[in-house]
Amino acid sequence: MQTFTVRDLRERIGELVRNAEAGKLSLVTKDGQPVFLAVPFDDALLQEGLRVALAVKLTDEEVITVSSGARMAGMTLRGFMSECSARHVPVVRYPPEELERELQALDDLPDCG
Repeated sequence: MQTFTVRDLRERIGELVRNAEAGKLSLVTKDGQPVFLAVPFDDALLQEGLRVALAVKLTDEEVITVSSGARMAGMTLRGFMSECSARHVPVVRYPPEELERELQALDDLPDCG
């Protein structure tokens, strides 16, 4: 594994990309501390869960919808929602005002008892 500093990236980005294309990991550091790991994409990596992790992350950041996340992960919607739940990622997000309207609607329902 080759190590690059953040400063190196300006001049050696091509080398970092070539390493990834060759299937090699590269570590990027700042002030001697690891910042990130450049991991090459390949079929094995995708099959071992990176696709699911990326889909969950993008769903959590609200970049994609839950249904898009499920498609990206190659999972059923139910399975993906379970995966999000296991990772403490909410799949339903109510703005406070919408939640208040929903709660009020419940309070306004006639008593069934």
